Amino acid sequence: MRPIGLAFAPPAPNWQGMKTLQAPTRTAAILAQLLERLDASRQPVDAHQYRTVAARLAEMLADTDIDWQPLLEQSPAAAALYENLNYADAGLCRSPLDAAMRAEMAACDAIAAARAKPAPDTTAPDAASST
Repeated sequence: MRPIGLAFAPPAPNWQGMKTLQAPTRTAAILAQLLERLDASRQPVDAHQYRTVAARLAEMLADTDIDWQPLLEQSPAAAALYENLNYADAGLCRSPLDAAMRAEMAACDAIAAARAKPAPDTTAPDAASST
């Protein structure tokens, strides 16, 4: 007896409908390194140069066909820029949750302490002593 085969063939994968992410370009990596250097510089940085580098990298980071994760893991400056560009949709998506939570709790504590502190006396010191 012959083995019984399937009555239908499994569908072939639809490669044309799949989106394959590309790796970041060398230009993006160089811009990210330059942005890191500008951020870490102890010398004053030209604002126009900084804006130009950040704007050019931001243009590249807007490309959704690129897998930016390897670059973002290597460059905190590029990761911060990426997070700022996508804040409306994803919030602080690249910030470590523990650090963000601690920062928020510290901010809440500082606000509560400021609210509990009595308002400073607004009378002038000379006016109080002359009565």
